Amino acid sequence: MSEPGRRSARPQRGLSIVELMVGMVIALIISLAAAGSARTFSASQRQGISGGGATANLTTTMAAIKDDAASAGLGFFGTRNSNNQSLFSCHKLDLSYDTTVHFDADVFSPAQITSDGTNDQIDLVFASSIDGGADVLLSGTAGAGTAMTQSRLQVATGQLVMLVPGTAAASSQPCLVRSVTAVAAATDDTPQTLTFGNAGANGIYNRAAFTNTPAYNETDKDRITLLGMLSWRRYRLDGTTLLFEQPLTGTSATLLRNVMSFRVQYGIASTATGNDLSWQDATGSWSAVSGTEADRIRALRFGVVVRSAQPERPASGQACEASAEKPKDPLNPDVEVEPDVANWDCFRYRSATVVVPLRNFVW
Repeated sequence: MSEPGRRSARPQRGLSIVELMVGMVIALIISLAAAGSARTFSASQRQGISGGGATANLTTTMAAIKDDAASAGLGFFGTRNSNNQSLFSCHKLDLSYDTTVHFDADVFSPAQITSDGTNDQIDLVFASSIDGGADVLLSGTAGAGTAMTQSRLQVATGQLVMLVPGTAAASSQPCLVRSVTAVAAATDDTPQTLTFGNAGANGIYNRAAFTNTPAYNETDKDRITLLGMLSWRRYRLDGTTLLFEQPLTGTSATLLRNVMSFRVQYGIASTATGNDLSWQDATGSWSAVSGTEADRIRALRFGVVVRSAQPERPASGQACEASAEKPKDPLNPDVEVEPDVANWDCFRYRSATVVVPLRNFVW
């Protein structure tokens, strides 16, 4: 029998130097493979985030433009013809902010597209008041300083109004935007009286002088409409950056980068009373829309092309395959858009279009 507590005489051994070296080599190979996979995954992840971010930003931008476009024209329609159809109020406009004149009896439309031949700019103007377009007749004479109404206008100090001469529809006289600095209620003997002073914050729209300020002395023709507040939104490309600007206040913000194309078209009817629709670029007679053309506008169509911020890395010794061909004009698939980079095929491109019915243009 063996002695109690006697240890086994079986020899003990560890790893040999050969086994240790083999294990280290295997671990190194696995580490290198993992590092390569991590780099590949990181590159794919960056490219995916870049492409997905471009798509998400494009979607958000189109939604913002759509909201502003849908509001265009509020406050600038309301006069009705013998067929009870709403007509555009003003063919020309007098509009200033502080001492800067923005319109001096200039042709005006609440939706105005300007084209440089490749890309477009869109200006959208609209009022804030739900009473916009509900005009009332003026009483007696009116002008840049005061106005009296034949019936009560739901207006308060600090709000904007627009004086509409009876000849505005004939394109001969401009409408005039004024900010109200005082309101005198109507009495049994006097009409409601509005004052347009030029002092203080409320008088900021009343400080500039115009070449042509109508006299507003046509009885039962001259009118006044409540605007509330006025918004003027501009969308345009600066290089490859889509900007959102507010010309009245001079402020701007970047909406979208890496924009290859920004296009806008009018959806027009053949006549002011027609319901047919065709798409029109801002060229020829449509390069400067006046009141007669505005009566035919039914919708706007927007198209934007963006590219990813990061290029995709090609396989070793091979050409890029992210894009097989250059992007197309979003509103004209027969026209190529020229990218802003030489290695354009290493980037991915996203295109979006949206059609916006102009609810304030169609009554």
